[in-house]
Amino acid sequence: MEPPTKKNKKKKTTNKYGVAELKTLGNELLSSASNINNLPLLLTFVSPSSPPQHVLESLLSLHSFFLPLLPQLPSSSATANPSSDAAGDQSEFIYLTWLRSKFDEFVKSLVEVLVADQSDETLKEVVLDTLMEFVKVANGGTFHSSLYNRIISSILYSSSSAEFLIDLLTSKYFKYIDVSYFTFISLEKLARNLEGKYVTDDKTASVDGTDESQLSSNIEGVIHNMYYTISHAPFLEKSNDTSVFEMWSVSESSGDLDDKQLKSKKHKNNVLSADRIAKKMKLKFTKAWIAYLRLPLPLDVYKEVLVNLHQAVIPHLSNPIMLCDFLTKSYDVGGVVSVMALNSLYVLMTQYGLEYPNFYVKLYALLVPSIFMAKHRARFFQLLDSCLKSPLLPAYLAASFAKKLGRLLLSVPPSGALVITALVHNILRRHPSINCLVHREDDDEDSDQRTDEVTASNLDNAETGSKPLQKSGIDYFNIEETDPMKSGAMRSSLWEIDTVRHHYCPPVSRFALSLGTDLTVRAKTTEVNVGDFSAGSYATILGAEITRRVKQVPLAFYKTTPSSLFSENDFTGWAFQSEETSQMIDVNNENAAKNLLDPEHSSAKRQRIECQ
Repeated sequence: MEPPTKKNKKKKTTNKYGVAELKTLGNELLSSASNINNLPLLLTFVSPSSPPQHVLESLLSLHSFFLPLLPQLPSSSATANPSSDAAGDQSEFIYLTWLRSKFDEFVKSLVEVLVADQSDETLKEVVLDTLMEFVKVANGGTFHSSLYNRIISSILYSSSSAEFLIDLLTSKYFKYIDVSYFTFISLEKLARNLEGKYVTDDKTASVDGTDESQLSSNIEGVIHNMYYTISHAPFLEKSNDTSVFEMWSVSESSGDLDDKQLKSKKHKNNVLSADRIAKKMKLKFTKAWIAYLRLPLPLDVYKEVLVNLHQAVIPHLSNPIMLCDFLTKSYDVGGVVSVMALNSLYVLMTQYGLEYPNFYVKLYALLVPSIFMAKHRARFFQLLDSCLKSPLLPAYLAASFAKKLGRLLLSVPPSGALVITALVHNILRRHPSINCLVHREDDDEDSDQRTDEVTASNLDNAETGSKPLQKSGIDYFNIEETDPMKSGAMRSSLWEIDTVRHHYCPPVSRFALSLGTDLTVRAKTTEVNVGDFSAGSYATILGAEITRRVKQVPLAFYKTTPSSLFSENDFTGWAFQSEETSQMIDVNNENAAKNLLDPEHSSAKRQRIECQ
């Protein structure tokens, strides 16, 4: 027989009561203090294992019971007896201390129900509203930051997804300035604790041989939940009027002042307090983000952070230059991560005075064929065009970018060819010093030497009666070189751009011809908007061709329905053989090979054929 345990006793107790009995117990508890023993009984039903109806009914009764008593309850850390020796005061203090312990137990049970997987969404919403009500009033009318930090920590560390609860906080409570303020404080504390825990647990795992995969998965889940929270917490817009700042918990300590004094006090402190609130919010926002970016972010979160950093984070930081280490390290990673970091890094360089000497070297290394198939290629090409817009750019650097883009033109899809043509066109217009690359057949510094060599070779050929020797061009550009200064682009030519005029895709060839005309008539033309081509693909090119009006269209019609894709007239001199014919061809090939091995036999055969 199973011995009676506390858990078994709890099951037997809870099975005796239904919703009606719980409602009766709650009414008795609220009607008279003599029924205080109903309090521990109702607390047993606030559990993730209890039915939702029982949890809800017990929660409503306990919420109504504790709410008016919260200002009278001592703090959880109060252990000393009151200074009065009166037995009544001492007994009252013991009673209030006992009630405080039951309230703490009630809060703990509510948090467990809030993050439990088996709790339905309706019950979670009611529990969250109850906890937020305690946050509002349980600290003497001011915001209960420790309780709120406990709620946020439980949500982020829960095994289930925190999106539903964070969405509830966003829609209901993040609009209040104090809730957002303490949200950033809680996130900063959790991020710092998680950073220390990650380092400690990582060392312990390497020494003790514990399961590192389980540890990393738990940490990744918390980091995902933290990012979802910090990205949804709204930033405070600066205002000179504190009336627009809604507070969830407001202390009414100024009730002794009359109306005139209260109005004058608010009027004097209105502007200063608004400015101070904005500065504090910006500081907490900055600390929360900096602490979060120090964590070992998973790759999917890492990419999402880099994509949204320039819009959602950088404008609201107290000192955006603090992100320079994070962004430069991301920019040095290479690949798609560097492309995503380029956006925020460009904002810091152009708007906040960040100096990054190797910026163009890293940007030059990003020009690879795979970039034309990347997800964020549209923004990358627009930033690339903006980075090459400065007239102070050295000629060798502009030539290296133009030449490398031209070389990529030979291997990219048609949509990439359109982007490259537009980029090279803009580079040539902005930097006239590299116009020598447009049409150069021989290197200027070696032209005299080459002329002498060609002349001497032609004289020798004239004596022997052979054809003149044609000196082929040499491309001095080295695409494998990572340093633009050593690439040799200034000694080369943009011969790759000429190939675009004969491109197999009609839009590409037409675009190249039109830009060639623009370079000759500079006064009547302007730069090309790269954004019109940066997001192109096969689908956009096909859609543009379908909607394009064409004056002359090649027509083809058949009097009868064709039975094959190609007719014999399309391939004059060619014949499509069957398997038997292919075998005969193989025999003929073998005979031809024998003739090659026996030259006398083959020559005699040719003589017989000629005689015939």
